[in-house]
Amino acid sequence: MNENTKKELQSATFERLLKHLDERKDVQNIDIMNLAGFCRNCLSRWYREEAEKKNISISDSEAREHVYGMPYPEWKKKYQK
Repeated sequence: MNENTKKELQSATFERLLKHLDERKDVQNIDIMNLAGFCRNCLSRWYREEAEKKNISISDSEAREHVYGMPYPEWKKKYQK
């Protein structure tokens, strides 16, 4: 497998994970953290950190919006228990 195909598959897998998490709003971050050692906030931080490695400036709120599919305060108000 060439590197470009590998990156495309990894990107599609990440987007599929985000879609899955979006469909499971009933699962709280603390539940994910307790079971897996990471949560949606971790994913958004990793996303921002990887952008920074490529000299791309993304704010925490922009990264969270990408992961949560909406502004984080809105997600918290609607879904956080």
